[in-house]
Amino acid sequence: MSKKYFGTDGIRGRVGEGVINPEFILKLGWAVGRVFGRTLDDGAVPRVIIGKDTRISGYMFESALEAGLVAAGANVMLIGPMPTPAIAYLTRTFQCTAGIVISASHNPFYDNGIKFFSASGEKLPDEIEHAIEAEIEKPMQMVESAALGKVKRVEDAAGRYIEFCKSTVPTNFSLKGLKVVVDCAHGATYHVAPDVLRELGAEVVAVGADPDGLNINDGVGSTKPQLLSDAVLEHKADIGVAFDGDGDRVLFVDEQGRILDGDALLYIIACDRLRTKGDCSGVVGTLMSNYGFELAMRDMGVPFARAKVGDRYVKEMMQQKGWLLGGESSGHIICSDVTSTGDGVVAALKVFFAVVAGGKKLSELVADLPVYPQVMINVRRERQVDLDADPEIGEAVAATEAELGDQGRVLLRPSGTEPLIRVMVEGRDHSQVEQLASNLAATVERLVR
Repeated sequence: MSKKYFGTDGIRGRVGEGVINPEFILKLGWAVGRVFGRTLDDGAVPRVIIGKDTRISGYMFESALEAGLVAAGANVMLIGPMPTPAIAYLTRTFQCTAGIVISASHNPFYDNGIKFFSASGEKLPDEIEHAIEAEIEKPMQMVESAALGKVKRVEDAAGRYIEFCKSTVPTNFSLKGLKVVVDCAHGATYHVAPDVLRELGAEVVAVGADPDGLNINDGVGSTKPQLLSDAVLEHKADIGVAFDGDGDRVLFVDEQGRILDGDALLYIIACDRLRTKGDCSGVVGTLMSNYGFELAMRDMGVPFARAKVGDRYVKEMMQQKGWLLGGESSGHIICSDVTSTGDGVVAALKVFFAVVAGGKKLSELVADLPVYPQVMINVRRERQVDLDADPEIGEAVAATEAELGDQGRVLLRPSGTEPLIRVMVEGRDHSQVEQLASNLAATVERLVR
């Protein structure tokens, strides 16, 4: 059954448009309180923790959610600006019924959204999201005054999360002697990521760490890594690390200013696990993971599988296969042996550990990782076409794959948010890949118009 409000990662949109307004968010908070109240034993009061990133509308939506939850009889804990994975962690450690994040991740300040975590710090199952949507459609009725929820603010949330992050590496681990540039995207990691690295001994140069409510993700962070690359070279740093606005994505820059995406970080972590533990059970990537990365895993003897795009699907496949490592090329990295969701700071520490333990520069750790040229062309779709069943598209894809042989791959997938079909071709030779992608996109365009 399709959902009316929830997407693949909560509810998101432009502030003041659609459902991203105080009235709806108030009702959403009430519905969440009602649904989670029904999951508890008789008489138990649901407890919900709320965190947010640094965008200006977060204050407005925090108040709306708080009022809705209290009206439903739920107790509320407010922790202010904190990374998304910190809310997942604190939901577990405070034994809350649920966690709520007010964030639009890597989007500009004028967007916002609401994401949820279960008591175990994981994304909500579909049945809970359906139940919340069903409750939203009902008239809002508050509980009796004596049963209203209570609200308190958690003062030491940042310190708790910093200590958790540090606990994911050995107690004797040190970054002393490393100069690190940290780009916090003027987002939720601005007051935790630099402190984590400083407390571990690094010399830290912080950029993108002065949020004003409007500058989140504005030319900074993991979606705009050129700033970090320039800063690493300017400060003659050993490493650069960039987070997105809510701190669940991370990218690195090596000492030469070269950008390392999520595939490279997964490769580094997998190699380190093989070196230090003698085993890496398997790695889950996505349909967009580079083919060179897949071949590298194969050569290392590490099982590899592709999930649909989205960290939710990566986590689901990791659970199905019993593997502990997965992620996306965008920088969502999940280390499920230490945390329940994608965590940019934790993933960064795993990479730093590999650098220090291996005694090598970051560039040396990825020297043997092949990166295949990847060309993607967006084709605007004017009519529905079954990409898997259309014979002409099937023939065009088969012909492209035949030319690539076992040295590349083809991917056609519809966009989940726009009327587009994404045509992607990967292979060893860039000019060949460009030509094949152009030819295939032309065929697809002719058939969808």
